Amino acid sequence: MFSHWFGILWRLMRPPTLTASLTPVLVGTGLALQHTPLRTGLFIAMLVAALLIQAAANMINEYADFKRGLDTKEMVGISGTIVRDGVAPKTVLTIFFITIAISLLLGVYIAMSTSIWVAVTGILSMVFMYLYSSGPRPISYTPFGEITAGVLMGPIIVLISYFIQAGTLSITAAVASIPIGLLIGAILLANNIRDLEHDRPGGRKTLPVILGRTRAITLLNSVFIISYLILVILVITKTLTPFSLVALLAYPFSARIRSMFTQAKNSTQLQSAFKATSLTLIRFGFLLFIGLIVGASFK
Repeated sequence: MFSHWFGILWRLMRPPTLTASLTPVLVGTGLALQHTPLRTGLFIAMLVAALLIQAAANMINEYADFKRGLDTKEMVGISGTIVRDGVAPKTVLTIFFITIAISLLLGVYIAMSTSIWVAVTGILSMVFMYLYSSGPRPISYTPFGEITAGVLMGPIIVLISYFIQAGTLSITAAVASIPIGLLIGAILLANNIRDLEHDRPGGRKTLPVILGRTRAITLLNSVFIISYLILVILVITKTLTPFSLVALLAYPFSARIRSMFTQAKNSTQLQSAFKATSLTLIRFGFLLFIGLIVGASFK
């Protein structure tokens, strides 16, 4: 019984998307460690809070999509706890509120240890998270979903993670967060490419719906290239140490995603391409984190 419900909860959190919250915390913390020792308790609290907020966003998204009649048993990519596992929508909503409550408690701890502005920023992020999936005109139904997610979960989380460690903000952290934001936006773009044929009749006006499949795939590939180019420029300008270039090892995995989407003939193959995009982010972010740690040790 426990394993059954754990499996449902795990699917409800949508694990492939959690890299979008894990990665910016790692990168923001790694950037801060160039100047300050690790504050372990705050790092763990920030990491858990970010993961829970991302999971909560996935839950409210599933609840909202079910209420609008968009999710079906045949769809690939959704957690399916409502349409496939038979979990009551009210139960999903309850778990959502519990997850948010835990996140808020962790946010209180972080704010009390650092600054009230961390709490203000976190609350504003939660408001946008809700507006992303819910409300009369969800952001996820518009062409601005990728930009919204990229900014809120890229630069914002990177800078919060940096601030709670260093006690200040920096231009270096802000600039270094740009590739992370782009790659997080890429996850949403890949998600919308995968769901293109379902979103179009459902009334969504996502970027792939507007651009078409071919142009959307080209845009996705361009985002990958730009992200890695920015990393190289940051090293050339000595904004980051040369050790940060270890993140380039993730590029071959990114380069093949274009062909995965182009050659995809069914929903399963589209889902594989989406997961590959999600894994690209964590590969890039984890390698960058390692590079930052090694670079800090040579200072």
